Amino acid sequence: MTCPSLLHRYRPAAAESLGGVSHARHLREAVRRVVARLRRDDVTAEFGRFVIVGGAATLVYGLVFLTVSSFGYLPANLAGSAASTVLANELHRRLTFRAEDRVSWLSAQVEAGGVAVVGLLATTAALGWVNSSADPVPAGVQIALVTAVTGGIGVIRFVTLRWIFRPTGVPAAR
Repeated sequence: MTCPSLLHRYRPAAAESLGGVSHARHLREAVRRVVARLRRDDVTAEFGRFVIVGGAATLVYGLVFLTVSSFGYLPANLAGSAASTVLANELHRRLTFRAEDRVSWLSAQVEAGGVAVVGLLATTAALGWVNSSADPVPAGVQIALVTAVTGGIGVIRFVTLRWIFRPTGVPAAR
């Protein structure tokens, strides 16, 4: 079929007759269901949004770490942690916990930033350990280690941030 109108008109039927059910349609439907699920206001949706924000913050951490790593792993870790923490705190306030009307930007940075200090101490200890164990340690290995440590601390951070960003008058989650 070379006639554009016929090709447009019969393309879906032709694809299905050839055994190729529209994978793009199934993918769009799956994405639509996931997005609808993430928009809900329950713990599972919050945790899903938390993981997505954490992934974005981890990418920022990695980029900053690589940019500053020529100064050593400690300045790179500190710079990466600071940049990713500020971003993550704001995204958690607005997207994950939808608390922008309850918690100011500064409060979110101070309160959630205090929680992030635990992660900074843990990642600094892990980086110190790996850098004392082998010489030299590739930046990719260091970023992977920080990602693993941060993932473990992330569950604690999720529970803590849920408490910090909870609606006024609502008891903390059990």
